[in-house]
Amino acid sequence: MTGMTSLAIDVGNTSTTLALVSDGVASAVHAVRGGIEDLTAVERALGAILKTAHPERAALSSVVPAVNLRWCKLIRRMLGSDPLIVNHTVALSVSVDYPRPETIGADRLANACGAVFKYGAPVIVADFGTALTFDVINTDRTYIGGVIAPGLPLMTDYLADRTALLPLINPKGRCESVGRSTEGAMRIGARIGYRGMVREITAHLLDGMRSENVKLCATGGFAGWVMKGSGLDYVVDPELTLTGIGVISDLNQGRGKDMPR
Repeated sequence: MTGMTSLAIDVGNTSTTLALVSDGVASAVHAVRGGIEDLTAVERALGAILKTAHPERAALSSVVPAVNLRWCKLIRRMLGSDPLIVNHTVALSVSVDYPRPETIGADRLANACGAVFKYGAPVIVADFGTALTFDVINTDRTYIGGVIAPGLPLMTDYLADRTALLPLINPKGRCESVGRSTEGAMRIGARIGYRGMVREITAHLLDGMRSENVKLCATGGFAGWVMKGSGLDYVVDPELTLTGIGVISDLNQGRGKDMPR
């Protein structure tokens, strides 16, 4: 690591998070729901970040390829240089053993690099976003694959969308022991049912790894709510993806993505 500062951009399906990252530590974190579709909010967030410090470089992790060109043009305009595009072809702090590495989401690669940087290996990362993903890095610091499951928002949104009487709920609300309303019953199903899925998938992965001292870390917007009181031995790290983007940026100094001007 060089101690230099990177602008890390994590483009998700629902929202985009931007931050400064130096030596794996994220600061000036801003989240913009809708990402670059809300250009005014994005420019406002970037302006606030750039008042804090001027990063030497930028790195973009995106699971929405259709917006990458717009992000690159915006970053070039505001920073004067092209961002690094995170994918399997750039230098990573993990090796990759996967049949089609080009299909691995950039956020999953960033999570793997961030987890190894902060917690070592072997490690399992659970990311609670629009989808729930698990990524496995073995003792040799090699990314070997993982699991993809429906995210918590998809579960609650689908119930509201495909039924006549079930409402759209905020899954982050209070969870009682017994549902005394439709919303309460749905919230229990979401939280406790989701924990059960996380517990079973984790047990399955650990059994397959057959390794002692596997670290478990969780990130994503719903990680804290699901994990609180669950008894699952996960460290909740909300800024893990940003850390990973910063780590990858440092490993690829001077390597921006040439984009049409």
